[in-house]
Amino acid sequence: MDPTQRDLFVRLERFYDAVPRDAARGEEHGALVLFVRDGAGWPFYARPRLDATAPPSLADVVAVRERQRELGLPESFEWVHETTPDLLAVARAAGLNVLEAPLMVLDPTALPDPGTLTDVPVRLLDPEAPDFAADVAARRAVATVGFAAAGTARGEAGPAARDAAVPTLDVSALDEERARIVDGRRLSALAWTPEQGALASGMAMRVGDVAEIAGVATLPAARHRGLGAAVTATLARALLAAGTDLVFLSAGSEDIARVYLRVGFRRIGTACIAEPTALI
Repeated sequence: MDPTQRDLFVRLERFYDAVPRDAARGEEHGALVLFVRDGAGWPFYARPRLDATAPPSLADVVAVRERQRELGLPESFEWVHETTPDLLAVARAAGLNVLEAPLMVLDPTALPDPGTLTDVPVRLLDPEAPDFAADVAARRAVATVGFAAAGTARGEAGPAARDAAVPTLDVSALDEERARIVDGRRLSALAWTPEQGALASGMAMRVGDVAEIAGVATLPAARHRGLGAAVTATLARALLAAGTDLVFLSAGSEDIARVYLRVGFRRIGTACIAEPTALI
């Protein structure tokens, strides 16, 4: 690994470690750190410690899983294979299923105008807008429906399925979302039409000059219209305008990675996500 690439992976590791610490405490278990959220919200995961002097062991993984079960948390682990290559075999030996997701970084010179990707307008969520709460709920509902039908294939689930999945958001959740957008730590986007409402959504998390685009989802009935690519491009352009010089993401599959190639992302490695093997 050349020095430039090594520096890139170091920046990614610092980002991955910093993002959960805003809302969670870190519990160290050997060479792993488990992020435990204080209060309600999406649960976090365990990942390699930044200051670890040895790779995580099987005993470390077992200890974390026991702690996750004790706390009622998902038994979830995340890491970058190029940074912690030994953990892949360890996780599998522990009985975990590992998703090896293409890890991709944006080439700003290859980023297209979102308007060339679809004819559906894409807008960023405005925390001062009167419809902010509805927009946040719609973004989450689109993600719920979109990720329930993984992949890029078209399907039947559309606006009706989205509306049925709209969550009830409490005041604290909205306040947290609003605060993160105001201070630049988060961006959210919707591909939206007056007739059909939100058809695709996505978000970005930012720490300093590094940001990750995540949660890009399209309603199955609205796929193959360039919506996911346009949402991604809109978020990437806003991040660059805000002074972010490293924008990255993880694609759920090789097919999804091809969507991001159209937006100017290139593969640099593999992001691993490990969870228990589902029981049939």
